Amino acid sequence: MSGQERVRALLENRLMQRAIIVVIVVNAVTIGCETSSSLMERAGDVLHAIDRMALAIFAVELAARLYAYRRSFFSDPWNWFDAVIVVVALVPASGPTSVLRALRILRALRLVSAVPSMRRVVSALLAAVPGMASIIGLLVLMIYIAAVIATKLFGDLVPERFDELPRSLFTLFQIMTGDDWGNVAQEVMEHKPWAWIFFIAYILMSTFVALNLFIAVVVNAMNDTEDSPAEARTQAELEVLRQELAAVNAKLDRLLLHSPAPRPRPRRATVVRNRRARPQRG
Repeated sequence: MSGQERVRALLENRLMQRAIIVVIVVNAVTIGCETSSSLMERAGDVLHAIDRMALAIFAVELAARLYAYRRSFFSDPWNWFDAVIVVVALVPASGPTSVLRALRILRALRLVSAVPSMRRVVSALLAAVPGMASIIGLLVLMIYIAAVIATKLFGDLVPERFDELPRSLFTLFQIMTGDDWGNVAQEVMEHKPWAWIFFIAYILMSTFVALNLFIAVVVNAMNDTEDSPAEARTQAELEVLRQELAAVNAKLDRLLLHSPAPRPRPRRATVVRNRRARPQRG
């Protein structure tokens, strides 16, 4: 086995993958601990040492993957994802790039590429983007129409909420998230008691319809990307059946190969007699 194959086998080893996951978790915890001034006073050097060791492990692991997979390394989007995170972490955290030091916590995102279940969830979210884009467009249209109506109806009554279109858009976004919408409605209803009709209709259309559509699209995408237990069992049974058929065909081929060849049957000689009619002598 070549060196490239040995490195690939090591990277694909389950113990190796779990070790990388442990390093990612430990590094995320140490970066969080660095935000505490008391911990930095007592164990700052240890935390920095762990951080540098984790970064070195990530860099070596990425280089090993690049060596093992060569060109196929760049065909996997998750490899690009890991490469960007490691490169950002290698940028010097001093001078104009000191702001990148806060981005070291992005290394925790490597759990997404290291854990298969997280990869499936992210893949489902990416697969749901086209459907989500349509829902976002519908939601934006609804908020815009409601903001124009609210500005015309309530702009003079509650100017701190609806005096202009940008402020109305922000207020309606706040209502859509359910943040303090009752107080907003009460302020308007003090001037126009029927305003509850507008707010209830808006909440029903934006929150209970449009936002729930996001959940439906994501769940549908996850069902499409991940087989159900019944489908998984069916696929496993078909795979077992295929292997059994292959074994039976192999046995038949061996039997036909070792069986003696049949002897040719002798052909019967066919004698054709042409009898000529002779005249009888008297």
